[in-house]
Amino acid sequence: MNIDSQASFHSAAIWTISWVPEKAEVLAESSITAKLINGGVAGLVGVTCVFPIDLAKTRLQNQHGKAMYKGMIDCLMKTARAEGFFGMYRGAAVNLTLVTPEKAIKLAANDFFRQLLMEDGMQRNLKMEMLAGCGAGMCQVVVTSPMEMLKIQLQDAGRLAVHHQGSASAPSASRSYTTGSASTHKRPSATLIARELLRTQGLAGLYKGLGATLLRDIPFSIIYFPLFANLNHLGFNELAGKASFAHSFVSGCVAGSVAAVAVTPLDVLKTRIQTLKKGLGEDVYSGITDCAR
Repeated sequence: MNIDSQASFHSAAIWTISWVPEKAEVLAESSITAKLINGGVAGLVGVTCVFPIDLAKTRLQNQHGKAMYKGMIDCLMKTARAEGFFGMYRGAAVNLTLVTPEKAIKLAANDFFRQLLMEDGMQRNLKMEMLAGCGAGMCQVVVTSPMEMLKIQLQDAGRLAVHHQGSASAPSASRSYTTGSASTHKRPSATLIARELLRTQGLAGLYKGLGATLLRDIPFSIIYFPLFANLNHLGFNELAGKASFAHSFVSGCVAGSVAAVAVTPLDVLKTRIQTLKKGLGEDVYSGITDCAR
C-alpha cells in the first residue's frame, strides 16, 4: 500500500475495530484470529475508499520533467476522461487480494511486540511502543513489497500510455511484459508481470525496492502506532472501558496523517525505484542513494 492510503487504512482499522460487538472486542484482546480479521477488514475498507487517491499519488510521484498532471484533482479528472471510472481503480485487484494479509500481519505484529516488550501491553512506554511499531513495519514488508511492486506497474500504465502517444517510434524502456506500440498500449496484468519477473529475475524481481520499502514502512509504524496509542488514551472512558468511536477515529486520522507526511519523501524514492517501465527521458536508478540524489 502506498503511504498516502496508509493513513486511511489505519483510520479504517479504527472504524472496524470500534464497531465490533462487545463479545468480539473481548476476543480482540485475547485472540490473534480476531486481530487478523480486524486488520483484514480494515484493509479492504481502506482500499475501496481511497484507491483512486493512491493511483493519483503514484502517477504524480513518477512524472518527471514536463508535468502531465497539475495535482491530484487534475490527475483524477484526466484519468477518468481517458480511462473511465474504473481506470481510477486500475491495480486495485492486487491490493484487495494482498491487503488483508498485509494489514493483518501489521496490526497483529504490533500487538505481539507490545505484549512482548511491555509487561501488560497497555502501560505507556514510548520507547517500547516505538520498538513495537518498528517490529510491525519490518514484518509487513514480506507482503507489502511484492504487492506494491505489482500495483505500481498497473497504476502507472495509463500515465505512460499518454506519455508515449505520438512517440511510438522512439525507444522505450519497457519490460517484456508489455507488447505492441505505445499507441495500442495493451495493459499488463498483475499475473503476467509477476510471471515475467519470476522467470527473468526470480523471487528477487518481486522484491525489488525492498530496502526502500523498509525505509518507508518502519518509520511510518514507529510514528503511527505510539502516536495513535497516546492520542487515543487521552479519550479513555473508564465507564466504557475504552475511548469513544469518534475520539478513536480522529486519533487514527491525526496519527496516520502525521506519519504519512513524515515519510512521503521516502515513499517517492520507493515508487520511482519500483517502477519498471519508464517514460521517454525519465531516469533509471541504481539504488536508494542514486534516486535521492
